[in-house]
Amino acid sequence: MKDFALIYRSESTGEIQLTPEGTLKISKEWENWMGGIAAQNKLISPGKRLGNEGRTVKPGNVVTNGPYAEIKELIAGLSIIRADSLEEATEIAKYCPILSVGGNVEVRDIIPMNG
Repeated sequence: MKDFALIYRSESTGEIQLTPEGTLKISKEWENWMGGIAAQNKLISPGKRLGNEGRTVKPGNVVTNGPYAEIKELIAGLSIIRADSLEEATEIAKYCPILSVGGNVEVRDIIPMNG
């Protein structure tokens, strides 16, 4: 088994605006999806949502506003899961609720650090 990061991306147009009913529905979808991964003992960390504000620090002490440069989407959050292969991790990502609101999921293997 290997660990994989599921990186959730969405358009950088701000927070998704949903009705109270829509918010409840998408929250329940996330809860069910994460619960299903946890039930298989494959959820290492549910992760955190990331906000739209931030700074980027570059070499030479250059600081820019925002967590983005010229891209139209930002990283909305990430989770860590465990799977037998990249294919299995990708299959799990196919059911992520962010896909139903126009976002996408990047699946990356995690390389352990020695030390």
